[in-house]
Parts: sequence; structure tokens; C-alpha cells
Amino acid sequence: MFQIPRGTRDFTPEEMQKRRYLENSIKATFQIFGYKEVQTPTFETLDLFTAKSGEGVIEEIYSFKDKGGRDLALRPELTAPVIRFYVDKLQMEPKPLKLFYFGNCFRYDRPQKGRYREFMQAGCEILGTDTPEAYAELIAMAYTILKNVGLKDVKLNIGNLNILSSLFENLKISKDEQKQLIPLIDKLQFDDVFSLLQDCGVEKKVAEDFLEILQTSDIKKITKVIEKDESAKKELTYLEKILNFLEKSFNIKNYQIKMSIVRGLDYYKGTVFEIDAPSLGAEKQLCGGGAYELVPLFGGKETPTAGFAIGFDRTLLALETEKYDFPSTKIKVYVIPVNEETIDKSLEIVQNLRTQGVTTDIDLLRRGIGKSLKYASSINVEKAIIVGPKELEQNSVTIRDMKSGEQKTVKINDVENALD
Repeated sequence: MFQIPRGTRDFTPEEMQKRRYLENSIKATFQIFGYKEVQTPTFETLDLFTAKSGEGVIEEIYSFKDKGGRDLALRPELTAPVIRFYVDKLQMEPKPLKLFYFGNCFRYDRPQKGRYREFMQAGCEILGTDTPEAYAELIAMAYTILKNVGLKDVKLNIGNLNILSSLFENLKISKDEQKQLIPLIDKLQFDDVFSLLQDCGVEKKVAEDFLEILQTSDIKKITKVIEKDESAKKELTYLEKILNFLEKSFNIKNYQIKMSIVRGLDYYKGTVFEIDAPSLGAEKQLCGGGAYELVPLFGGKETPTAGFAIGFDRTLLALETEKYDFPSTKIKVYVIPVNEETIDKSLEIVQNLRTQGVTTDIDLLRRGIGKSLKYASSINVEKAIIVGPKELEQNSVTIRDMKSGEQKTVKINDVENALD
């Protein structure tokens, strides 16, 4: 017996209904905000990903040589391919350019709940603008997507990496020491952060101020701590403009300032944000993004760029955890030929209904009325059409309401109207 590779999954028809619902809902919100869909190859040249993330990424991805000896990799994420596409073909398009995408990605991770080696990612990029209203709209769209899919409990956190970088400079610690700090900040291990700062020779008051900024969501407290840092003050003023748009124009007030967001300091620049689903516990992040610099690295002309990615599988898991009632695609009509002589007419009825857009199935096993009705009930069919020889002599069929059990005889030409 063959088994699927570790970290991959099969999806039942019921699971696929949930996944298609989620995909269609996310897509609809992207489009409402004026974004247009793009698609890139499932595999790219390996150097696309090492250019963005360094040689160390090779240990985390599926890379291989093709028959021509070229180094390729299954895409571990979609931002790099989309920016490569932009640099290659879309740079002359009118700005701002709003792009969204869906696609399977592949990472050689340890499989665990909500994390797989093959997974679906949804995301977007906006290129050509860095106005506060553009970033406010981006954050609002991410939040709206997750609310529109049906999630009730999501937490939006917003930070600024330029402020954090400025604070790092004020600490007067080395890059290596910063790299030791970042994982501790990311895990909110603030006691360990303080201890490490002390070991690095940072004055106690400076370390305390740094920790206060990391742990507070109060703009006034942050302003007080950075009052002598002109660069950080400028960034905070910009962030406040974004928050003002977010509250007044998009009516999103359910957010927190979180300066401890340290996602990709070598990649992201400026405003960053994350959206969590508390119901998922430790692995709760559903969405992350912000402003970044990548276009020049791929050979393009420098342009403001921002975006976010949504963990599709984790979002689905959050909906299931909240016991969301997913809409299901039901078969409206099930046609039952009583005997072999009625099959031709039954198929004709089926095709006529399908032509009119009615979801219709037919008994293909010649089971007989009793077993066919039992099957129709098991798949939650709304109506069964029984095609018998006596009824056909009168150019009629029997329609049975599967919920109430009521039956009525109608002319074949009136079948569609009788289904309402």
C-alpha cells in the first residue's frame, strides 16, 4: 500500500468545500479592495530564494537539480516569486500596483498542528506607494479578510521596525548581540532580554526604557522614551497617521501597538503588523506583513513595497476551532429511474435541469426506489425525482420532498418550477 509523503495531506470532498469557501471569501475581499490576481510557477531558480533569505534557507526548502543541471527549488513562499515577476514584466504598469495570489508552498519543516510541508498561502503586494493611507488600507484589508471569512476573535498588532532599529542603535550593542536579542524579543522573554542587555554592558535605565517600549501599547509612553531621538520620533509620527486612518476611515479600533514585532529585520522596513487567533494557543499567528525592500535586490528600480501573507491552513483551523458553520454545496435534485426503460428519459431530465443551473445527480447503480431514496437522504438531497413507467405514459414524474416526505406528480415540462 502506498502512503502520502510526511507533511502532506489528502482532502475529502467535505474538506475541499471548506477550503474552497475560504479561498473564495478571501479572493472576494481582495477584489473589493481593488487587487488583481497573479500566478507564478510552483518552482523557481534556487538563487531567487537564497538572494532573499541567504544560503541557510537551502536547509529549509526542497531544492534539486533538473536534467540540465540547473539549481531549482519548490517555492517556500510567494513574495519572492511575485516580486521577481514584477521586476521581469510589470515595472512599467501604472502605480500603485495591487496584486494578490494563492498557491501551494513547500518547506522542509517538522510537521505539527497547523504546519505542513506542503501548504496553501494567500497574500498580496502593493507596489509604488508608501503613503500612510496606503498602509492603513493594507492593514485594514488584512483585518477585513479575516473577519469576512467568519472569524470572531482576532487580534491585530502593529509595530515599526525603523523605531526598533533606532532603539538598537541607542543601545550601542553589536550586530551579533542584536541577533541574540531578536529571538528573545520575538518570544516575549523580556526577563532574558534584560539580562542579556546587562551582560552587553547596557546601562540599567537605558535597558529599562527599551523594555518599556517593547511591552507598552501606549503611544504617550513611547513618545516620552524616544523624545530625544529625532529619527524614531519621525517614524512614530508616521505610524500615528496610519493609526488615525485605520480608526477614522476604516473604523478599526481593535488593535494594539506592539513594538516587539521583530519579523525579518533584514527584509522588512518601517510599519509591520501581525494578526493572531487566540483560540489556536501558541501557534496563533494567521497573518503577517508590512513594508519591505526587495525590488532592488532582484534588479528592479527601487519602489515602495508592502504586503502580507495569510496562513491559509491555520485560518481554516481557527474557523474550525471557533466551530464556524461552513456553507456547504448541496445536491438539490436526485433523479431515480424506476427501471431500465426509464433511464433514457431520466438522463434527459437530468441534463435539462443541469442546463438550467440546478445541481442534479442520478442513480447510476440501478438500485431501485427504496435504496436510492435511502442514498439520497444520506447525501442530504432536497428533492428526489422518481421516473416510473406509469408516470411517463402521462408525461409526468413524481417529486418527493426528502425532508417532509411529501410527494406530488407533475408534468415533465413543469419540473423546474415544481422544485421551488
